[in-house]
Amino acid sequence: MEPDSSLSHPMRQNVLLARLIELIGHHRRACPAYARVLDAIGHSPQRRYAQAGELPWLPVRLFKEHPLISTGHEQVAILTSSGTTGTGVSRIALDRDAAEHQRRMLAATLEKLTGPRRLPLLIVDSPSAVREERSSIRGATVLGVMNVGREHVFALNAEQRIDAAAVEHFLQRHAHASFLIFGFTSLVWTQLFELAQARALDLSNALLLHTGGWKKLADKSVSPQEFRTRFREATGLRRCHNFYGMVEQGGTIHVESPSGDGLYCPDFADVIIRDPLTWEEAATGTPGVIEVLSAAPRAHPGHVLLTEDMGVVHGIDDGEWPGKRFAVLGRLPRAEPRGCADTLPEGSAGARP
Repeated sequence: MEPDSSLSHPMRQNVLLARLIELIGHHRRACPAYARVLDAIGHSPQRRYAQAGELPWLPVRLFKEHPLISTGHEQVAILTSSGTTGTGVSRIALDRDAAEHQRRMLAATLEKLTGPRRLPLLIVDSPSAVREERSSIRGATVLGVMNVGREHVFALNAEQRIDAAAVEHFLQRHAHASFLIFGFTSLVWTQLFELAQARALDLSNALLLHTGGWKKLADKSVSPQEFRTRFREATGLRRCHNFYGMVEQGGTIHVESPSGDGLYCPDFADVIIRDPLTWEEAATGTPGVIEVLSAAPRAHPGHVLLTEDMGVVHGIDDGEWPGKRFAVLGRLPRAEPRGCADTLPEGSAGARP
């Protein structure tokens, strides 16, 4: 299945550009601090844009330093990022309407993978972690994925250790047909994979969605390809999709294709790779800093952001799915690690069969 539709990159770009221009006007009117930034960098209300690369971006770090809110609703929640170095976290405003808008966008993207029928869902996390971190990107991501699943079972206990009995009971009930597994990458590897390998669990009917946590796997010398290969050889798991997203653009995820030939943008989002010396758009195949664009953010001006991640575009309309395919290469030097599962204490890793 495709991540959002069969639209080619040029077709989706035309639609997305109009939506992003509308969002610039919306946030300019609703967020005085954002309006001052636009004025300071020479983007007046009269300015016209012919392509997405001309749109004004904000550095993602700005959300750690300033409250940027584009809603007057009284009921505003604050979501936080998963920074780990103590230098601060992003604080993202989210009102009820914006939360529902983002939920629908995330569900639409995931349903292109899972199909219209909600599948039984095994969550490689603990219920206590989700309760305690509902306002964090970790909790929000788990809750978002739960919307496309049913009969949810958590695979970890309160100590972040694998609950072998819970996993095996879930598989006894659901492994005969399609089911869904979701977790942060390092937890899926250090907890679920170790149990599945030790007990020869059959995951051949599973669809695995995972995200974040690659820093710890890189420290263990586990590449994305090895992750896929070893899961397939040990458990029969063949449907495996990594995805890339961030709290500053909630509801927007860029999903890896079945073969792993790249991450793909949904129709309402895009990425641009920028040369860190000139800030011009980098050529296909040339690494640079990732800029993310999304029509999802409405309660805060997070629609065009320069991240602190390095990436590379591999191709456009030449891969397994239509659209732009890219890879995330890692964090910029001196940028703090932000992976959701990378915030766990070291002692929480390792399965206990």
